[in-house]
Amino acid sequence: MKLEILNGTGEKTGRTVKIPDLLLEEKKQESSAHHVVYLEIKRYQAAQRSGNHKVKERGEIRGSTRKIRKQKGTGAARAGSIKSPLFRGGGTIFGPRSNRNYNLSLNKKVRRQARRIIFTHLLKEKRVLVVEPVDFEKPNTKSYVDFLAKLGIREKKKNSL
Repeated sequence: MKLEILNGTGEKTGRTVKIPDLLLEEKKQESSAHHVVYLEIKRYQAAQRSGNHKVKERGEIRGSTRKIRKQKGTGAARAGSIKSPLFRGGGTIFGPRSNRNYNLSLNKKVRRQARRIIFTHLLKEKRVLVVEPVDFEKPNTKSYVDFLAKLGIREKKKNSL
């Protein structure tokens, strides 16, 4: 298979790139191929999560630490602080912390296999463009959006496999 090389304005340059037939070879699709792609997408999306969600715990709540009622004689349960999770406005028990890491590990060979499957799928659907290196005058979003518009891919959405 040959792909035409485009320049920065989206015009064909007349040159082509040959894609090895080994990539496009129809192998018997294993049932694990779908699972390998699923694992790679799951790993990639998990790595995008920032994991910075957090709630305040008992020690981080603003307020006094005085004992709010005496220990005995009131008929009520023992209570030490207004920051207790049992009271309204108190700290949260076992809430999320800010240092959560969602990264998943996947073997290198499995990652390569998944990327090869995805790339082959995109090649067969003719969703791959080869573009010459482009130098932008200013590194801003507007010039990049104009570049995408010239290639005719600005309005296209990311399609899932």
